[in-house]
Amino acid sequence: MAISLSVVLLLAIVLVVLIRGGSIKAGPAVVAVLFGFFLASTGMAPSINRFLNSIAETINQISF
Repeated sequence: MAISLSVVLLLAIVLVVLIRGGSIKAGPAVVAVLFGFFLASTGMAPSINRFLNSIAETINQISF
């Protein structure tokens, strides 16, 4: 839960920065948000979630 919320917050911040910076207009941003929303309700959502969790665990295991 904490990882998911953090990723959502991070992506929201990136989206706001891109919109304010002029790199992406509001229309395509809305389409991207809607695409993510509807993708989350498909059968691919558990696979995407497992993939992102494995990336997060891999990053977490890196020690400097």
